Amino acid sequence: MSMHSSQKGNRRTSRAGDTRGGHRAGSRTRRIVIGGGALAVAGAATVAVSLASASQYSRSAARGDHAVFVQGNELDGNTIHVFARGDDGKLQPAGAYETGGKGGDQVDAPTDSLASQGSLVYDGRSGMLLAVNAGSGTVTSLRVEGQRLQDREVVDSGGEFPSSIAVHGTIAYVMNAGGQGSVQGFRITDKGLKPLKGSHRSLGLDNEDVPRFDTSPGEVEFTPDGRNLVVTTKANNTVEVFPMKPDGLPASDEPVVNQSAGGVPFAISFDATGKRMLVAEAEKSTVTTYNVHRDGKLEVVQQPLPNGQETLCWLERAGNYFYGGNTGNSTVTGYRMDKHGTLSLTNEVGIATPPSADSQGVIDLAVTEDERFVYVQNAVSGTVDGFRVEADGALTKVTTAEGLPAFDESGMEGIAAV
Repeated sequence: MSMHSSQKGNRRTSRAGDTRGGHRAGSRTRRIVIGGGALAVAGAATVAVSLASASQYSRSAARGDHAVFVQGNELDGNTIHVFARGDDGKLQPAGAYETGGKGGDQVDAPTDSLASQGSLVYDGRSGMLLAVNAGSGTVTSLRVEGQRLQDREVVDSGGEFPSSIAVHGTIAYVMNAGGQGSVQGFRITDKGLKPLKGSHRSLGLDNEDVPRFDTSPGEVEFTPDGRNLVVTTKANNTVEVFPMKPDGLPASDEPVVNQSAGGVPFAISFDATGKRMLVAEAEKSTVTTYNVHRDGKLEVVQQPLPNGQETLCWLERAGNYFYGGNTGNSTVTGYRMDKHGTLSLTNEVGIATPPSADSQGVIDLAVTEDERFVYVQNAVSGTVDGFRVEADGALTKVTTAEGLPAFDESGMEGIAAV
């Protein structure tokens, strides 16, 4: 399998109404080629090219009602699994809530069904949790009250196979990975998401309604100032930018297309100043640092930095540290950014915490608002590991939540922490 957007997988499902959201029968064994590098995946293998999540501050968190939310992405009915988070970072189950939609599974996805970052987002301003229902082509909003979810609202995503959400102020954009791919804007209201007229933009991709994991876009994200909306496209090796108008609409019909400095751009993150954008690249497990200009053009300020691991896809920031999920060998890499904006590994081997045989299939990550803890989804194991961030950037495991939907025909993807 090579990374070309013109390739398509077999059509396995259409949108709403298909209860399997992309069911595939038979063995999970497959061989994956990403930018010329081969990865063997067999049974409960730990290889994937995929996404992550976003975490923001909860008003209820200030009262001590800390929580971690995990999207189950179940094909017959998507749910959000809620965990109470103690001050020591430990997790305790606190219930599960139906989203009113169905999970999805991209074609040939080896570990991460949605193959994206940002499929579950907490918006601290509105106090809402936003979740994609990839198998139904919808997006759900749920009001967070401590460790309870209520006031569910479900809206059409404006495209096929929604897989990532970005929020800035009162505006949310959903990235639809299927078909040509698209972004669709919404206004965040007390009644949930309301479509933003005139916001829909095509990404010009060439996928079926349920895309291949290697040809789908990776993430949509706002720059911290809200002036640009950024999308990564894996197969095209591009980082595409929509300059935004003050009313929340894209300033042009088409994005500014920038060639990625590294192969297979996937996850997006920003430094603590909001001025530098970091993009994780799966082909050689690298991270490139950019400046994003107002006109949508990117300037490379640090060339791709390799971490020595396999298939880096997810990237989240905790203060001046960043943590990346390497699904190819189920490790988490730590990065440090100095006062000059230079990125480096926190240690020579590129591993922030020892890998565990009980924590396989590392995918999405979330960081708490106080930046003390990092939570990592393990798709194959059906677990979430919680880590304390140490002063030198190392991670110390403090908890493991078990019994989550492990990857088979699909699996959990999307995590947020408050």
